[in-house]
Amino acid sequence: MSIICVYNNKDILEKYLLSSIATQTVDVEVVLVDNRDNKYTSAASALNSGAERAHGKYLVFSHQDINLNVDTWVEDTVDLLETLDNVGIVGVAGKIDDSLVYSNILQGIPPRDVTPYKLDGVEHASTVDECLMIIPRSVFMDNHFDEVTCPDWHLYGVDYVLSIKKKSYEAYLIPSMLEHASPGDSMSEAYYTTLAKLQRKHLKNRLIRTCMGDWFTFIPVSLQKIIKKVKKY
Repeated sequence: MSIICVYNNKDILEKYLLSSIATQTVDVEVVLVDNRDNKYTSAASALNSGAERAHGKYLVFSHQDINLNVDTWVEDTVDLLETLDNVGIVGVAGKIDDSLVYSNILQGIPPRDVTPYKLDGVEHASTVDECLMIIPRSVFMDNHFDEVTCPDWHLYGVDYVLSIKKKSYEAYLIPSMLEHASPGDSMSEAYYTTLAKLQRKHLKNRLIRTCMGDWFTFIPVSLQKIIKKVKKY
């Protein structure tokens, strides 16, 4: 297994991800992409760069503030992955076939359940959260993250799920236990700009599920934002 991480804060990286990797019961390759100087302007470009240096059978794309809080996380996860068929991408949080987010991970400081909807076992996914994703290296070498459709730091995992399914691969959610220090609710105007690109790319899907909402591909994003805001209030 290779764990690939783009980081912009070395203290956070060492406090969470690296310290938890150090306690794992099996060896793991760590590939770090230093973006403290903002060399990379998108997650897709940074992670693609990191993946080129990775050699593991499974590529784990992780945020810098992930804590693998079980010492056997790598060992247990690899064992589980080996039981799955036709894997395209695997997430630890995401959606199945409805609008609910499912996950067993904890999030924030102090850690709390990211969602009340738990995973009792492996499920097929309609979308995954980008905090931690796993892709077989054999799949990724022919299917990189789309740097054109996702030119910033949002939705690259959502796009990957939709794209890989078109090639008949499977997307899964696994009942993994880990902690994500970030509150995980960051949305900027860049999110909506990328979302519009996803609409055009995946128009035939009719619906794009994300962990921050579901979006029709045939209605302008600007109009859907207004509708969602009205419904909220």
